[in-house]
Amino acid sequence: MNPPSDARTLGEFLRARRADLDPHECGLPQTGSRRVAGLRREEVALLAAISVDYYTRLEQGRVRASAAVLDTLSRALRLDEDQQSYLYEVAGRTDDLPRRTRRPAQQVRPAMRRLLAQLPETPALVLGRRLDVLAWNRPAVALYTDFGAIPPERRNYLRLMFTDPVVRDLHREWEHDARDAVAALRMEAGADPDDPELARLVGDLTLRDTDFSTWWAEHRVNSATYGTKHYRHPLVGDLTLDCDTWSRADDSGQRLMVLTAETGSPSHDALRILTAWTADRADAEPTATRTP
Repeated sequence: MNPPSDARTLGEFLRARRADLDPHECGLPQTGSRRVAGLRREEVALLAAISVDYYTRLEQGRVRASAAVLDTLSRALRLDEDQQSYLYEVAGRTDDLPRRTRRPAQQVRPAMRRLLAQLPETPALVLGRRLDVLAWNRPAVALYTDFGAIPPERRNYLRLMFTDPVVRDLHREWEHDARDAVAALRMEAGADPDDPELARLVGDLTLRDTDFSTWWAEHRVNSATYGTKHYRHPLVGDLTLDCDTWSRADDSGQRLMVLTAETGSPSHDALRILTAWTADRADAEPTATRTP
């Protein structure tokens, strides 16, 4: 017996989507030659945490997918909103399609940008939803990295901590700081569980890093607004800085993150040397004014 037309369409869509994906971009090793483009069935099943037999029967139209399976397949196949809607439609699960809410663009107020520019020796960042890096000043570039050189869609504090070797090596206590950042994102996920961008971020980091996957599954949460960070910078050596964050009194999710050291301390002197040394290499226009 031939599968129903919608089931055949679902199978064709799944095959087409996995053929479009690059194994390396999905965090899969490229071993040996490939007879087919994109991902194999076994690899999609691995990314979606389902059995190969079950996924094969899905492509063959011999089984109906549950809403939970469609959700994990959407992440494994990196579907955008339109593709996800189509997947649920051909699977006969439109009632289970995750609710979407159009979220306003994350805009940083001009006054906040001026504040960043007027902190000449103090690294400061504006973090938005999902810990996206929205704005920064020159000392933050000197301490961390050139945020302006990073594509906006990948300019995320947590993503950089896990995927950027420079930012990762900067943290002397990387595991402690990374776990705190994961816990902060988990706290945010509880307040906005339907955010598709957050789901994509979590899915991507889960595939890329086993530590992230493990810590995310622990459901640890953290809303701390202050703490101490220990850095080892390649130019000035060890830095111990107080980290304080202030949230905007609205529903934007934005927070100002400022890093300071006690006046006269070795870390304060090292921070002044670092910002002075990098100031003459910066463009005439403050970095923060070039952020979206």
